[in-house]
Amino acid sequence: MSYTAEAFQNEYLALGASEVNAIVTVTSSGAEGGRRTSGATEIIIVDASGSMQAEGRIGAARQAAKAAVECIDDGVHFAIIAGVSTAQQLFPDPGELAVASPRTRAAASAAIDRLQAGGGTAMGAWLLLATQLFALRPGDIAHAILLTDGDNGERYGYLESVLETISGKFTCDCRGVGTNWKVAELRKIATAMLGTVDIVAKPMDLTAAFQQMMTAAMGKTSADVQLKVWTPVNSTVRFVKQVEPQVVDLTGKRVADGARAGRYPLGSWGQESRDYHVCVDVTPGAAGDEMLAARVSVVEGDTVHAQSLVRAVWTDDTALSTRINRQVAHYTGQAELADAIQAGLAARDAGDDRTATLKFGRAAQIAHASGNKATEDLLSKVVEIEDAATGTVRMRRKVAAEDEMALDTRSTKTVRVGRAQ
Repeated sequence: MSYTAEAFQNEYLALGASEVNAIVTVTSSGAEGGRRTSGATEIIIVDASGSMQAEGRIGAARQAAKAAVECIDDGVHFAIIAGVSTAQQLFPDPGELAVASPRTRAAASAAIDRLQAGGGTAMGAWLLLATQLFALRPGDIAHAILLTDGDNGERYGYLESVLETISGKFTCDCRGVGTNWKVAELRKIATAMLGTVDIVAKPMDLTAAFQQMMTAAMGKTSADVQLKVWTPVNSTVRFVKQVEPQVVDLTGKRVADGARAGRYPLGSWGQESRDYHVCVDVTPGAAGDEMLAARVSVVEGDTVHAQSLVRAVWTDDTALSTRINRQVAHYTGQAELADAIQAGLAARDAGDDRTATLKFGRAAQIAHASGNKATEDLLSKVVEIEDAATGTVRMRRKVAAEDEMALDTRSTKTVRVGRAQ
């Protein structure tokens, strides 16, 4: 499995400037023949609380879980958890993992058919059981799917304490079915576990969503990839963010690696490419001074797969220092787009239509200018976009809950420079 890391930046800084920005594109070839460099474990967590009886959700969840099991490759370890007021292992026997084969997939499907809705919602407990099962296979590519339709019923702060304990132990993709769950709650889980969050408004669409997530998981061939950022004396990392395919702030996940370096988790990888925004604060230099602001490496354990350099050159030539790198400008805009949508939704919920209109207008303007058509379309269901180029919008009187939640969950999805979506 080979990687490349390429930095895009304007290395020229004005005199007195101390902030260095670069977009680092990391690309993986995937393992030869698609073979994994380590084993893999998959866990499917299905909310089986009483509310899942509504709108045929539990039946749709059963079908989706069975479809996901069919997508699991032979030899992959897996388990099914029924999520109620406690975590109950539905398949295989408690405390064990099954090895995917035609026989075990059929047995898992039979077990899923017995899934009934009743009880409460305890996401922290569900995640803790998944963590215990993943611990049976240390070093595996560990991935979970979590489906829910409602609010977490555990005591205040418990889920957060669980996430603090298990963060980084596996990747978890979260999906909410219907409109009675909280986006912020599932986003909290997805962010901590380097996964994704999205709405599946209609139960009939669950099967396709589960198949897509499991198929993507089967394409992962490497378990634990990290971005290592080294900075010289008198330089510090301000932030590291994934900015494509979605905005994820990795700054708080830094683990020190020696005096001058830190590692940031990138999760599991297959054949793919992602972009990261690295911002470093340096001590300003004189005209003509040049320095290495950061060395960015793609690593797995002690193995360095790829490396890229971030430079700083001070100049009194304003034509050089004021030129904004295209990639940096684009992704700064995409991050602002996500922030504007979040602020607009918060203002709308608070009844502050003036602020909401301003924020949504700015979001429409950025989405249009950057070619983020998918986000522009989502915005158009919440506001009437009169002129996207100028950010002129009007609040809609009535907005479907599923449209508002779709805008919320997908607000962090980005597009690459010059790439329409």
